[in-house]
Amino acid sequence: MSIASESLRARPETAHLTRYAVATLLVLGLAIFLVLFDWNWFKGPIERRVSAATGREFRIEGDLKVKLGLTPTLSAEGLHFSNAPWSQHEEMASIDRIDVSIALLRLFRREVELPLLTLERPLILLERNKEGAANWEFDAGEPGKSAEPSRWSLHVGQLAVAKGELRFHEQALDTDLRLEVRSGETAAEGGRAPLLAQGEGRYRKSEFQLKAKVDSPLDLRDQENPYNIDLSARAGGTAAHVTGAIRGPIQSEKFDVEFKLAGPTLADLYRVVGIVLPETPPYELTGRLGRDGTEWHFRNFQGSIGDSDLGGNLSYDTGRERPLLKGELVSHLLDLDDLGGFLGATPGTGGGETASPAQQAKARKVDQTGRVLPHNEYNLEKLRAMDADVKLRADRIEAPPLPLEKMTVHLKLDNGLLTLDPLNFAAAGGSLESRIRLDARRDPIATTMDVRARELELQKLFPTVKAPGVGLIGAHVELSGEGNSVARMLATSDGRVGVVMGQGRLSNLILELAGLDVAEALKFLVGKDRMVTVRCAYADLEAEDGIFNVRGFAFDTTDTVLLGEGNVDLRDEKLALKLKPRPKDVSPVTLRSPLRIGGTLKDPSVLPEPAPLALRAAAAIALYALAPPAALLALIETGPGKDTDCAKAAELPEGRTAEQR
Repeated sequence: MSIASESLRARPETAHLTRYAVATLLVLGLAIFLVLFDWNWFKGPIERRVSAATGREFRIEGDLKVKLGLTPTLSAEGLHFSNAPWSQHEEMASIDRIDVSIALLRLFRREVELPLLTLERPLILLERNKEGAANWEFDAGEPGKSAEPSRWSLHVGQLAVAKGELRFHEQALDTDLRLEVRSGETAAEGGRAPLLAQGEGRYRKSEFQLKAKVDSPLDLRDQENPYNIDLSARAGGTAAHVTGAIRGPIQSEKFDVEFKLAGPTLADLYRVVGIVLPETPPYELTGRLGRDGTEWHFRNFQGSIGDSDLGGNLSYDTGRERPLLKGELVSHLLDLDDLGGFLGATPGTGGGETASPAQQAKARKVDQTGRVLPHNEYNLEKLRAMDADVKLRADRIEAPPLPLEKMTVHLKLDNGLLTLDPLNFAAAGGSLESRIRLDARRDPIATTMDVRARELELQKLFPTVKAPGVGLIGAHVELSGEGNSVARMLATSDGRVGVVMGQGRLSNLILELAGLDVAEALKFLVGKDRMVTVRCAYADLEAEDGIFNVRGFAFDTTDTVLLGEGNVDLRDEKLALKLKPRPKDVSPVTLRSPLRIGGTLKDPSVLPEPAPLALRAAAAIALYALAPPAALLALIETGPGKDTDCAKAAELPEGRTAEQR
């Protein structure tokens, strides 16, 4: 009985030991199974699952290995992912080796936690074909059937990239970039390693370099902490630097960063990003670059273009039939030479002017032609490539010798129709009001211009002349022409030019030198200049096919009338004018021969008409032979000139006379 009882008491202990033994054997058997198991069995299911999800072939050519533990590590070698069918490159991505550690206990809570993901020699090719299709766009899955949201979550603790390469190729833009990519050092304990990229290639036919440091791509999903970027790129001569900390999930359609842009000319931006801008001197601009959907913004930027400062806000909307550039710009000091590109001219390259080496070489070449008017042709393709609506205000202008003070302009470009309305200047105490229209929907461009000058002050028109005089000047220019350059537009222009001056006073230096009145000129040179009263002055020119013929010209003072005739040929940039002084006073030393103004716009010549002057000289010599004092008699002008009918001749286009001004 006691033996049986003891036997019964021993059975539970035996059963307990048996369960431990069985469990040990199962664990040992499982361990042996895991050690001996060929993990390559999973290659097929993994390849089929990825291929079905993407519609592309996925292969694992190397072995699958597992390092056991509470946080096992899975390794795979020779991963290959095929490219889009239209690509000439067989593979879109490949990885020599990938190591993934997995937190097993998290799996029971439907959480896939990967403490470390290591990629060795990853190669990724992103490309877009001529039709705009991208190889990162996948066509897989049943049409009209959306996948149910997964109840599993994924978290990657650290990403390490070693000797990676990213390549971008776009046929339509002639772009081929190759970047070396690797992980950098972590900034703080527990932080993720940043990603470093550096490389070069070709971007839109320009040599391209890039250097970047960005936070780990794993931080892109973090909505609490900022995502830091620091990127420098150069395409040809255009350099950009992007820095900033972006909060929230980053999307390619929405961001806002600090942006710095610099280059030899803004015209290069057409080749780089497709924005049509004129030729400018070297520039440097800094502001906030952002994107919201299809609209890009460059806000609160400040900087310089040549010798001018510039600031304001710009936007560029690419979601239209033609992109639209809009903006409001302000310049506190504008060097007018820096706007030469708007006229097809080379920016100023003289002493103290900012210009690139290429612009300086081009200016020297233009200077050798002997031409003044800009001959560079507008690019019709560019003028039709985008629309624009931009306003610019210049608080101060430097444009010597032009007496310009301020400027406001509103530029609109609509499907090749360019208008500057208004283009206004504060000038010489008065104003210049302009409306200009260039219709680039036609070839050649059809141009019309209407310019009115109001109440220009004589003394401000000649700032370098001491006490030039007092008076108000008005003008009206109406022209139309055809041509793809400013020179050609003017060479074909028709219209009219009128200039008037009302009653005022003028230094007799200008009049007496124009009439070669030596005695009066000497008075001025020794400091005894006097002012003469101007009754009126006017010039009326009619333009026909680029020839500006003088219909009427008179400068009427109390002692001299200066009449004019001839023409200005803008086709060949030649001058053929004649000024005939008719003095009303008597001067003891006068050589009042008509003046011939000839030569070119670049190199004009002013000479007295030889025949009358030779006759006067011959008479003076003959008289001198008889009695030297009598030689002065031949130089005395009795003043046959008459007063000009100013009230009638100087009538303004709007019906007001010069005196009424």
